[in-house]
Order: sequence, then structure tokens, then C-alpha cells
Amino acid sequence: MLYTLVAIIAPIMIVCGIGYAWGRTGRPFDSALVTALVTTIGTPCLIASTLTRLQPNAAQLGSMVLITLACFVGFAAVGIVALRILKLPVHSYLPALMFPNTGNMGLPLALFAFGESGLALAIIFFVVSATLQFTVGVGIASGSADLRRLLRMPLLHAVALSLVFLATGWPMPLWLDNTLDLLGGLTIPLMLVALGVSLSQLKVRSLHLALGLSVLRVLSGFLIGYAASWAFGLEGVARGVVILQSSLPVAVFNYLFAKLYNRAPEEVAGLVVVSTLLSFATLPLLLLLVL
Repeated sequence: MLYTLVAIIAPIMIVCGIGYAWGRTGRPFDSALVTALVTTIGTPCLIASTLTRLQPNAAQLGSMVLITLACFVGFAAVGIVALRILKLPVHSYLPALMFPNTGNMGLPLALFAFGESGLALAIIFFVVSATLQFTVGVGIASGSADLRRLLRMPLLHAVALSLVFLATGWPMPLWLDNTLDLLGGLTIPLMLVALGVSLSQLKVRSLHLALGLSVLRVLSGFLIGYAASWAFGLEGVARGVVILQSSLPVAVFNYLFAKLYNRAPEEVAGLVVVSTLLSFATLPLLLLLVL
């Protein structure tokens, strides 16, 4: 089991560490360019390539979408109650408590822990998470929602393309399958390097607040993921993926939106850093529970 844990965690820590060292040494890194490549090219290709290759059935897809939505309702409820008790502004902190890092950390963890079948389920969780974050999350931070953002999300275009092939049973042309696989392959390494660079540049302003909310994010996420997997009768890989994705730290995009809309960006940056370090520290225990 120790060898298995090392095989899962070590690649993530090493690649993320390379990104951290790159950022700390002041080497050039165009975060905007990397983010654009990952979100508009790499991730959509990874989604289309994985879903069309593994071909999950409609019931499995629908079930994972429903369970993911249930988890996010739980995240939102816990976050709102906690912030009301602590008398902290919902616009500033709720997105950080609601949206875990299901992309940069969740996808590679699911791949190494559960293989390609786990990656496919983790991608569904991630797509729902990203859709909610770029609509509901942005709406919370900005004070207004714009559903037209959905039409501009390449992730959803990739899902739509995948559903066409899944519904019709058409085989993916080999040239297209190879192209998607090639472009999708850049996604996970770039995600981890970008996460490391982001951690090297963010600072913790209020340690007590960051630590308290980080513990809340990781612990409540685990409990909600566990409860959802139990309520829906999940077993095996599906259960592990839901718990794993729910238990992850604050996503970096929460800081970017907080900075864009001036919603306590320094405090949210601290949440990203502390929750990620906390997650790395508790990752062996989490994996032992879900494997």
C-alpha cells in the first residue's frame, strides 16, 4: 500500500514542485497564456478524448452529474452557514468554500489512483464544477450572473461533441482521436506546473483565518462527498472519485475572480495556499480511505 501511495502522490508533488521552483527562481512564466491553452485547448481535448474512448453510458453520466450537483448544494449550504456565523462576507469567501481544485489536482489524482475509468468520472465532476464556477461562482463574486458564459465555454463544447459520438455509436475517426489525445496530453502536466507557479507567487495574509477556513473546506468537503456517495449507493471507483474530488483544496480560479472583482483577494490567496498545503499533508490518509 505504501508503494501505491507513493506512486500516486509523488508525480503530483514533483511536477507541482517543479512549477513552484520555477516561480520562485523568477523564470518567465506567462500564466495568462498557460491558462488559455489549458482551458480552451488542452482540457476540452482531454474531455473529448477520454469520454469517447471509454464510452460511459448515459445512466452513468447522468448519475455522476446529479451526485456532483448534490455535493455542490452541500458545499454552498455549509459555506453560507459558516460565513454567517463568522460574520464574513459571502461574496468574498463563499466561492472559495464552494469550489475545490477539481482540475489541477483532481484530474491527476483520479488518473493515478483509479486509472482512466476514474479519470472519466473525475472529468464529469470537473465539468460540472467548472460550469458552476464560471456562472454561479462568478455571479457570487461579481454580484450578477450571466448565463451567456455557458455558450463561450469550450469545456461544454467538448462534452457536446462527445455526447454526439456516444449517442450515435459512431467511431471516432483515427486522425481526430489521435489529435485529441495528443493535445489532451498537455493538460495535466501544465495544470500541475501552473498550480506550483501560483503557489510560489501567492502570500498568506491572515494565517488564522486561512487555516480555519481551509480546514472547513477540506473536512466538510470530505464529509459531504462521503455522505453523497453513501446516499446514492456508490461503490468502488465512483465512490472514490466523488469523495476525492469533494475533499480537495480551494481552486486557484477563486483567487483570480476575487482579484478581478476586488473581493478580499489577499485573504482568498491565503486560502488557496494554506488549503493546498493542508491537502498535500492529508492526501495519504485520504487515499487510504478511498482506495
